[in-house]
Amino acid sequence: MDLSAASLDRATIPQLTRRMAAGELTSAGLTRAYLGRIAEVDPVLRSVLAVDPTALRQAQESDLRRAHGRSRGPMDGIPVLLKDNVDTAGLATTAGSRALAVPPRSDAAVVTRLRAAGAVVLGKTNMTEWGNFRSPWATSGWSGAGGQTVNPHVLDRTPCGSSSGSAVAVAASLAQVAVGTETSGSIVSPAGHAGVVGFKPTPGRVSTAGIVPITARRDTAGPMARHVVDAAILMAAMEGSSATFEPGTLAGARVGVWRRTGFDPEVDRVVESVVDLLRRNGSTVVDVEPRHQDLVQAADRPAMLAEFRHDLERYLGTRTGVPRTMRELIEFNEADPVELSAFGQEIFHEAEKARLVTDPVHRHQRRTATELARRSLDELLSGVDVIVAPSNGPAWPARGADPAGPRTALPAAIAGYPNISVPAGFAGALPLGVSIIGGAGADDAVLRFAGAFEIASPVRRAPRYLPTSPRASG
Repeated sequence: MDLSAASLDRATIPQLTRRMAAGELTSAGLTRAYLGRIAEVDPVLRSVLAVDPTALRQAQESDLRRAHGRSRGPMDGIPVLLKDNVDTAGLATTAGSRALAVPPRSDAAVVTRLRAAGAVVLGKTNMTEWGNFRSPWATSGWSGAGGQTVNPHVLDRTPCGSSSGSAVAVAASLAQVAVGTETSGSIVSPAGHAGVVGFKPTPGRVSTAGIVPITARRDTAGPMARHVVDAAILMAAMEGSSATFEPGTLAGARVGVWRRTGFDPEVDRVVESVVDLLRRNGSTVVDVEPRHQDLVQAADRPAMLAEFRHDLERYLGTRTGVPRTMRELIEFNEADPVELSAFGQEIFHEAEKARLVTDPVHRHQRRTATELARRSLDELLSGVDVIVAPSNGPAWPARGADPAGPRTALPAAIAGYPNISVPAGFAGALPLGVSIIGGAGADDAVLRFAGAFEIASPVRRAPRYLPTSPRASG
């Protein structure tokens, strides 16, 4: 089988599985191809923080299982990269921080499930340090452990955060699929910027045991892929399911469109093209606008600060050779020559002084944020099947603090509702995505709708690694 960059970019997991079953391809050959891509391309992108030295052995074990008729399913032999806040025994799990240099002793629950499904753990991806929750002026894609990850479409542009490396690596065909994590847009936003698929499932579908937290109340891992079918297959393996995937249809769907008009003219243009496509394919489109957003965010942020300190310190207690408290992390950063070189740790200082999670004020803030976020979406979803909104604007220059994005990920993130970003168009050379948001427990329906949208609008394209683009906004 041809394993060129173009062939890898187009290949889906079902295609690869069929070819391995027919003897036309081996997992070892596929893994070597991806390792070769990492060695060739990633010195420029800096998306892969560490390669697993056992990757080829894992692939060979998969080939042996297949030769003896013991394949474990569609993920068996498929190379996957993991965001570096997901614990891997003996392999770096830093959350981007030099403070977590000592590897964990055991795998995260999601890694255990992926290994049980036969996936080849290829390595770990760089991320915005501490999940983009160390400073309000953080640089997306930068970490003390991995430096600056860049956008593969235009190299002087941001990959967005915090699942930066996972999105970039998938876009550049450095792995078939990758695992990201999200608290407030950290899967769907980098997926939009890199021009790939990123699915944020309902929290609780995938175990967060062994994942460096921001807030356990809504943190979740999710799949990132070049194709919706691959995201669905990886999602099933991550939750320990063997579910199959069939795309849905756009015909007959009632779609609410949250346009975010005026945020950016290129975003307006792409959203309008999406509306036209939906109507041409038989969907009914109505404009929607979620309410209560200022109140939701005002209650959510102080609640997150309290939860961050509580949940992070509890996680640090599972690791050896690392700081154990927020105060120790602050002191480590102050003494380290790299950690504060790009931005500060203002959020760490705020979290150190935050209320306890047992405080009635905190409980009221969390309840207010969650209930208002759910109400704002439930009001809209009572009249539509899904909500479609822009995932991102054109990527801005890679260095420096992030400007405000469209922030359409926040209601679904705070409510705990499923959200998937799929490629929708371009601003010059820079990808733009749209998010498809569903109601409580509507994960499968959101994936099926995304599959139908992808078939109707096959706009994704491989990166061109342009040094800069005169047409890029920002």
